[in-house]
Amino acid sequence: MKIMMYERPNGTYGVRNRIAVIPSVACVNHVAESIAAAVKTADAYTHPYGCDQLGYDKVLSQRCLEKMGTHPNVGAVLVVGLGCEEILPHELYENIKKVQPNAELIVMQETGGTEYCVNKGIEICKNFEKMLAAQERVPADISNLTVGLECGGSDFTSGIASNPALGEFAERLINLGGKVVFGETAELMGSEGILNQLCETEEIYNFIVGKIKGVEDVAVSMKVDLRGTQPSPGNIEGGLSTIEEKSLGGVCKIGANKIVDAINFDDSATKTGVTFVDTPGNDMACTLGLCCAGAQIVIFTTGRGTPMGFAAAPVIKVTGNEKIAKIMDDNFDLVFSKIVDGEMSISEAGKATFDMVKETAEGKETCAEKLGHREFSLYRVSPILT
Repeated sequence: MKIMMYERPNGTYGVRNRIAVIPSVACVNHVAESIAAAVKTADAYTHPYGCDQLGYDKVLSQRCLEKMGTHPNVGAVLVVGLGCEEILPHELYENIKKVQPNAELIVMQETGGTEYCVNKGIEICKNFEKMLAAQERVPADISNLTVGLECGGSDFTSGIASNPALGEFAERLINLGGKVVFGETAELMGSEGILNQLCETEEIYNFIVGKIKGVEDVAVSMKVDLRGTQPSPGNIEGGLSTIEEKSLGGVCKIGANKIVDAINFDDSATKTGVTFVDTPGNDMACTLGLCCAGAQIVIFTTGRGTPMGFAAAPVIKVTGNEKIAKIMDDNFDLVFSKIVDGEMSISEAGKATFDMVKETAEGKETCAEKLGHREFSLYRVSPILT
C-alpha cells in the first residue's frame, strides 16, 4: 500500500513538514518560543535542561535533541544556543546537520541579545517555511511508517475497548510491513506471563522483565511501594483496582502481535513488527521515547481524558469512555464507547483506527494539532547535584 509522505535526504519519510526550533539549554527557551510563535509551521522544543547534567544524563538529553532535529517529520531545524552550556550548541548543530541539511545555528553570546536573536531566528525560519512549502508529498510504501502506541489516564474502558482496538490496528499495519513501538515499562508489571508468550525470543523477554525489575529496584531504594502506589487516584476512580489490572489492560495495545525487538530509550526501531521501548509511564517522556525510536504518528488512548500533543509527531486521541468523550469532545479523534455497549466490534474499531492513521499520515490534522497542543520536554535520569 502506498501513502503520500515527505521524502528526506537520508531515505526516511515524514508525515509532516515542520520546522524545529531547538534550544540547547533552558536559558534560551524564551528566544526559541518567540521565534516559533512568529512562524506558523515552526515548533519550539523547549526543555528545562542543557546544563548542570552529569554523565549519561547529559548524553541522553543531547541524543534526544539530535533525534528530534533529524526526525522524519522535521523539514528544517534552527538550533538556538547561549554559548556557555554543557550541551554544546555547535556540536548539537553539526550532528543534526550531518543528517538534516536544512539546519541553521544562532548562539546568543556570539551574535547578539534577545531582540536580535529573535528577529534573526524569525528571518531564518520564514525562509525555511517558503522552501518547505514548495516541497510536495510523494508516494511511499506504508512499510516506511512507524506508529507509537501509548495509554494514559486509563480507566476500565481502556483495557476492554480502546487498547484492544490498537491491537487490531497494529496487526493491520504490521501485515503491510509497518512498524509499531510501545513502552511504559512500569505499567507492564503483572503482565509478565503474557509478555512471555508474545516475545519472539527469550532474550527479548529477559530484556523487558529486567527493565521492569529495574523500576521496582529504584522504588525500593526510595522506600516506596510502587505496587501499593499504583494505579493513580484517577485510575482507581475510573475502575482500576491494582497495577496488575492496569498493566493487563495496557498490554492489550499490541494485541496478539509478537514483540520482535526490545530497545533502550534513545535507540531506533529497525524491525518490521512490534518493538518495545524502555520508557517511563509519564506521558510526555513516553511520547519522546517513542518518537526517538522513529514514530511519525502516536496513538494515545485515555479513559480519563488528556489533551496532550507532541511537537515532533501528530497524536491521535482515542477513548472508550462515552462520558469523557462528551465532556472533552474537541480533544478526541476516535470514540469507541460503542464497544462497551456491544454495538461495535474490536475489529471494526481497529479498521477505523487504521483509516485514521492513514488520513493523518497524508495530512489530516489531529484534534491535538488543531488545538495547538505541540508539547515537548526531555527525560532526565539523574538528580540535580550542581
